[in-house]
Amino acid sequence: MARIAVIAGDGIGVEVTAAALEVLRATGVKHGVPLDIEELDYGAERYLRDGTTMPAGEIDRFRREIDAIFLGAVGDPRIPDMRHARDILLATRFELDLYVNFRPVRCLSDALCPLKRKTAADIDFVVFRENTEGAYVGMGGNFKKGTPDEVATNEDVNTRKGVERIVRAAFAYAVEHGRRRVCMADKSNALRFAHDLWQRVFTEVKKDYPQIETRHLFIDALAMELIRGPEAFDVIVTNNMFGDIITDLGAALQGGMGLAASANINPSEALRRPSRPNGIGLFEPVHGSAPDIAGKGVANPLAAIQTVALMLENLGYEGAAKDIARAVQTVVNAGVFTPDLGGSATTAKTRDRVLAALG
Repeated sequence: MARIAVIAGDGIGVEVTAAALEVLRATGVKHGVPLDIEELDYGAERYLRDGTTMPAGEIDRFRREIDAIFLGAVGDPRIPDMRHARDILLATRFELDLYVNFRPVRCLSDALCPLKRKTAADIDFVVFRENTEGAYVGMGGNFKKGTPDEVATNEDVNTRKGVERIVRAAFAYAVEHGRRRVCMADKSNALRFAHDLWQRVFTEVKKDYPQIETRHLFIDALAMELIRGPEAFDVIVTNNMFGDIITDLGAALQGGMGLAASANINPSEALRRPSRPNGIGLFEPVHGSAPDIAGKGVANPLAAIQTVALMLENLGYEGAAKDIARAVQTVVNAGVFTPDLGGSATTAKTRDRVLAALG
C-alpha cells in the first residue's frame, strides 16, 4: 500500500494537482498499485481562515505513517511574507532531512528545445542539489535595521556530513542508472573556505568511483556550458543556492517550468525503513502558484503529472512510472501544448489526452 499525503497548495497548484491525481489513480488501477491518498487542507486559504500552516506534530505523523508527500505549489500575494509556504515546504524538507533535491532535466521534443543547433536528444541530465544546508538555513540577522548604517548577513552553512552525502548520492545514482559523467559545481575561487570543503570532498569521493568520468566547473562556467553544450552533462551536483538557480536554467532548457518535476528525498532513510525503497519523499512540480492564471483552466499539468511518475518510481513502482512517462511523451509528440508552450490546450484537455494515452 502506497500511503500518500497530498497538499494541493495555492493558485494553479490546486488545478494541476487535481489533474495529476486523476492520472495517479488511473495508473494505480491499471498497474494494480494499491493507493491510500489523503488530501490535506493546507495552504493560503486555510492560513487566512484560521492561521494554520503546518499543524504541530504533523511532520512527525508523516514520518511514521506516510510514504510520500505530493505538493502542488504554494504562494499567495495575500500573504506577502510567505509564512505558510515556509512552514509547509521548507519545514518539511528540513525536519524530514530530505537532503537530496533531485531534478531531472530532459527535453521531450525538438519543438520545445530553445537552443540553436541543438535537439531534444542533447538535453538529458539530472541535478543533485543539496537541500538542507547552504544559505537557505536562515542563519543571520540585521544590525541597525532600517538605518543608513544597517548591516544584514546570511550565513552559508556547509558541513562535511552534508557535502559528502549529497556528492555520494550523485555518484551512486550515476552508477545505478548508467550515467558516465558527474560534474560538481561550486565557487571555490571566491568562497575559499566553504567551497574548498566541496573541492576536497569531491576529490576524495570520486576515488571510490573510478568508472565515472568527473569534472569540476565554477558555477558561472557551468551556466555558460549548459547553454553551449548541454549534451556534455549526465549528473550535476552542487550546493543549495547554486542548485536552485541552475535547475531553473534546466527547466528552460527542457521547454519551461510547466514541464519540470522534482523530488526531495533522503536515500539514507531506506536503510531504516526497508519498506520504502528510497525513504519518504516530498514531490513537487517546480513551477510556482501563478496566481495570474489561477482559475482560467490553462495551467500546464505535465510538470505535476511527471512528478507523479517520479513519486511512483521512488516508491518502487517503476513500471507504472514508465507508463506515465510514455503517456506524457505521446501527448507531447502529438503537439498538445498549453499556452506556456505556445499552444492552446487547456489543463483538462492535456489531462484527458494523458489519460487516453495511458489506455
